[in-house]
Amino acid sequence: MAKVVAKTEPINIPLSQLVVGMTVKLPLSWFNNPFFRNKVLISSQAEIELINSLGINYVTVIDGQHLFVEPVISQPVVAAEVAPAFDINAIIKKSVNTSRVRFSKACSNLRPAYSKVISDPPVSHREAVTVVELLLTHLHETKQPQIGLVNCADKEINMAQHGISVAVLSILMGHSLELAPAQMRDLALGCVFHDIGKLKIPDAIRRKRIDLTSHERNYIKTHPNIGYEMLDRSGLFPKAILDIVLHHHEYIDDSGYPNKLTKNHIPLLTQIVILANDYTVLLESTGSAQLALGTLFKSRADKHDKALISILVKTLGVFPPGSIVKLSDGSIAKVMMTSTASKQPHVVSCSAHGTQASFRCLIDEGVTIVETVKLEDLSKKLANLLEVHAPVCFYVCHIND
Repeated sequence: MAKVVAKTEPINIPLSQLVVGMTVKLPLSWFNNPFFRNKVLISSQAEIELINSLGINYVTVIDGQHLFVEPVISQPVVAAEVAPAFDINAIIKKSVNTSRVRFSKACSNLRPAYSKVISDPPVSHREAVTVVELLLTHLHETKQPQIGLVNCADKEINMAQHGISVAVLSILMGHSLELAPAQMRDLALGCVFHDIGKLKIPDAIRRKRIDLTSHERNYIKTHPNIGYEMLDRSGLFPKAILDIVLHHHEYIDDSGYPNKLTKNHIPLLTQIVILANDYTVLLESTGSAQLALGTLFKSRADKHDKALISILVKTLGVFPPGSIVKLSDGSIAKVMMTSTASKQPHVVSCSAHGTQASFRCLIDEGVTIVETVKLEDLSKKLANLLEVHAPVCFYVCHIND
C-alpha cells in the first residue's frame, strides 16, 4: 500500500511525476542549473522538460503535493547532493558579472561588422545579426528581464558600446510592448548600426566635445544620411532598419534632423530608438542617471511620445542603473540592476565612510532608497569605491527574486 504523505511534508519524487504548479527543490548547486536558484515554482511544461534535461533522477517537492495524480512513494535522498544555502546577494553579483562579460563579448563581436560594412557587406551583416540573435536569446532567458549596469573601463564610450546600450534599452521597451520577433530583430539590428555613418566623420570632429563650429556641427549631422547610404547600398537591410539609421535624430515635434519629421511620419520602432538614444546621450553627457532622466522629463518631454517615455521609466526604474543613492540604513549605494520593485533596485553599497562594499537585495532586506546623492557631495574615497565617474552602459540581466 502506498504511503500517504502530508501536504506540508517535503518528499522526493522521480521526474516522471512532475506537475505544473509544484514548487520543487533541485539537488544541484545554484550555479549548475538554469533557474539561478534551487527552489523553483514550475509554471509551464517547458520548465518540466528543462528539469528533465539536467541529468538528475529526482527532485524534492516543497509545495504542491496535492497535485499528484497518484499517491507517491518517497524516494531515498542522496545526501552527497545537498544544495548549498540560497544567497541572493551572491546571485545578484553573479548576474551583474555575467552581464558584463556578455556585454564585452557583444562589443568585441561588433568590430568586424563595423570594419567590413563597406568592404564586405555580407560579412558585416552576418556578424551583426549573430550579435543581435544572441542578445535576444539573453533577453528571453527568464520571463522578467532586467537592466544591468556595465561600467566601462574606457574614458569614452565607443560606437559598439553605445550601440549595444541603445539596443538593450530598445528591446526591453519592445518586450514591454510585446513586439513580434521580427520587429525585435529589426529594432536591435537598427540600434547596433544607428551611428554607423559616424565612421565617415573625421575623428578630429567626431571626438570634439566643446566649441564646435557651425560647419562642424552641420558635418556631424550628416551621419544619419551617410549611414543610410552605406547600408542601403548593400541591399541587405529592410526598410525598418534603414529608417532607424536615417531618422534616429528626429523628434515628434519636428525639431529633429535630417528631415524635421513629425510623430505621424516616424514609425514606432524608430521612435523607440530615438528615445533610447536620447537617454543614453544625455547620460553620457551629464554623467548622472538621475540628471539624464530629469532632463528628459523637464526639457525634452515634448520631443517624445508620452506613452513611450512611461515605458522607458518603467524599464529603467525610478532610480536607473548608475544612480548614486542614500539608503534608509544610512549607507551610500550605486544602483547596479533593476528589480521587480522599481523603487528597490539591486545595489552595491558601502558605509558613509567608504567601507564594506557589497551587493545587496533591498527587497529582501526591506531597505529603501531615501534620496539621490550628488556626485560632488561624495568623498573621494566613496567616489572611487563606487566608481561614480566610470561611463555607464547597459546589458540584459536576469534573476529570480
